[in-house]
Amino acid sequence: MAKKTYVQVGAGGRAEFFYGAIAQRFRESAELLAFCDVNQTRMDYANKLLTEKYEYHAVRTYKTEAFDEMIRTEKPDFVIVTSVDRTHHRYIIRAMELGCDVITEKPMTVDAAKCQDILDAVERTGRNVRVTFNYRYAPHHTKARELIADGTIGDVTSVHFEWLLNTQHGADYFRRWHRDKRNSGGLLVHKSTHHFDLVNFWIGSEPETVYAMGNLLFYGRENAEKRGITKFYDRATGHPNAKDDPFALSLDSNAHLKAMYLDAEWEDGYRRDQSVFGDGISIEDTMSVMVRYKNKAQLTYSLNAYMPWEGYRIAFNGTKGRIEMTVIEQSYVNSGGDKALEGAVKGVNILVFPMFGEPYKADFEEGAGGHGGGDPVLLNDIFGVPVEDKFHRAANHIDGARSILTGIAANQSISTGLPVKVDDLVRFYGAK
Repeated sequence: MAKKTYVQVGAGGRAEFFYGAIAQRFRESAELLAFCDVNQTRMDYANKLLTEKYEYHAVRTYKTEAFDEMIRTEKPDFVIVTSVDRTHHRYIIRAMELGCDVITEKPMTVDAAKCQDILDAVERTGRNVRVTFNYRYAPHHTKARELIADGTIGDVTSVHFEWLLNTQHGADYFRRWHRDKRNSGGLLVHKSTHHFDLVNFWIGSEPETVYAMGNLLFYGRENAEKRGITKFYDRATGHPNAKDDPFALSLDSNAHLKAMYLDAEWEDGYRRDQSVFGDGISIEDTMSVMVRYKNKAQLTYSLNAYMPWEGYRIAFNGTKGRIEMTVIEQSYVNSGGDKALEGAVKGVNILVFPMFGEPYKADFEEGAGGHGGGDPVLLNDIFGVPVEDKFHRAANHIDGARSILTGIAANQSISTGLPVKVDDLVRFYGAK
């Protein structure tokens, strides 16, 4: 089998998930050719990891202004996009225009205009975009899809979905570039794209109408002042006021974070360790969303980013019963430790309540690895030899768009106080 070739745009915290897989598990089927990033120091560190951690060869590096040159020189089959969310569309579209297929980290992009540009580019170029929804591949999520598809609870009429980010993982979004909504679309796009995709995947439908509320009620300086906090800092590293703050992240206490971010600051000024109780945060930390789907099912969803435990609760109500799923996840700081701990499961319980029968626990074969065991399966699907998948977990640009459009519509609803029709946001080619 001929190797597929790849270049990667964005050498930050999420990048190693992809290039590490190529360098370690998929050397026989995949080859990494080059990195592209705004920051040369960060690319040099990625090459250091390739050679020293994975015993792979160093690859060529290109600054972002040389993206076209990289594509023409390297002639890759695929471009992997792991840059800041607001730049995803730029590299996705240009890669397709230059003849490449694309693998992009979620979210596919951050607003409706950029989403439409991607849809237009796919139609214009005929290239393929793959969105890496690893949560689809987690065994417990696959089991939920199987139970629903088999008619275990009849037609799904409503879903209640409560997601909790704890004070380690949740806080991390308020230290980084994600805290600026222009970069990330807020958590309803950046984080919830996983969750909204899962609902689409589980119930086999797509969002029709969205209404949402959201606010910044815990993080940010004003909220901290209300709680009586008097010691503040702009960044944690080296600041005495951060010494005893459980929300502080010191970059010089972690060799990986220091090499990837602190040592690279001189090039682009990006600070990875900003105070979660500082000014300039434009995303919400407390969100509630209601969605009606085209099959008439309803979703009530909440996301809170400052909880004492990490995980989620889901209930599916149907015409023949109910499914309840509770998942407790391992807390995680991006690039702060073992990648396999990201979204790793500490406990899962799936209960089925037939309408006129005894409740029972649904068994499934647990998986190892990040995102509930979904990461290794996804990576093989992308870089290895895919196996036939009756659950159709591979996600394309349509899936990527449907997931972010729920969050984009929710952002618009928060801003206006009005419900939003999702079909008014973008036009899908071939859609009725």
